Amino acid sequence: MNRHRLWLYTVLFAGVMIASTASIMIRYAQGAGMSSLSIAAGRLGLAALILTPLALSRAGSELRHLRQRDVLFGIGAGAFLAIHFASWISSLEYTSVASSAALVSTNPLWVGIASLFLFRERLHWATLLGIALTLIGTIAISVSDSANPTQSNPLLGNTLALIGAATASAYLLIGRDLRRRLSVLAYIWLVYTSAAVVLAVWAIATGQQFFGFPPYVYLFILGLAIGPQLLGHTAFNYALSSLSATYVAVAILGEPIGSTVLAFALFGETLAPLQFGGIVLLLSGIAIASLAEQRAPAGTAQQVTG
Repeated sequence: MNRHRLWLYTVLFAGVMIASTASIMIRYAQGAGMSSLSIAAGRLGLAALILTPLALSRAGSELRHLRQRDVLFGIGAGAFLAIHFASWISSLEYTSVASSAALVSTNPLWVGIASLFLFRERLHWATLLGIALTLIGTIAISVSDSANPTQSNPLLGNTLALIGAATASAYLLIGRDLRRRLSVLAYIWLVYTSAAVVLAVWAIATGQQFFGFPPYVYLFILGLAIGPQLLGHTAFNYALSSLSATYVAVAILGEPIGSTVLAFALFGETLAPLQFGGIVLLLSGIAIASLAEQRAPAGTAQQVTG
């Protein structure tokens, strides 16, 4: 193995590990009383602010000459991304980190199903097998969580995580065509900024609080913006420059595993046997489907999770 390829694997591994910390930092911020909507707005808002100087200096001309159609598509993608983060982050209030992280990772399968109906793309038999395994795993997780007295409302939490996966898929499908015309920097700035504005307006309109929390809460929000949002996804994008989208998509399935391990170490969250089996089936289904989709767009790999 040459040094460059080893470096790519190292960057990808680091990106997965960084992304795995998102659920943990969110849980700590929620524990201090900050609402899920405020957390989502803070994460995307800070990420957009950090990106702005870089986007203006390196992609300023491209952004100034965007077509109106591209701007509207970017805003639409950002709106779905905003709903994704709002619903997924909210899910962590009601269900376990393991279930939430696993269920929100199902968005590659939603993309595949939507592509079947919207773009008439034929699905490989292995993709159908992966979808079936994922659905069985989802049912097993839901049944197991419903019997878990330690979570406040696992059915609601799991549903919100699935909504997060579905809206992330809509974001990817809208951005699929847009990313063919825009550079990665211009694209993520447009989408992140649009998502941040939607979340900020949403939070303000519903009376969410942004101030008055302990200082460490704001460090977690900053950590979410710099870590999972920017460094994690940047690592995925960098790995995609030389590794296949399929390989990266499967590698990112390590994120819910990492989140589960951290939740056990920090919060004492354990897995019930049925829940563990469901997560194994779900992640196996995603991996099988991803491996079957050799022509999957690179965007699917970039934003597989929150």
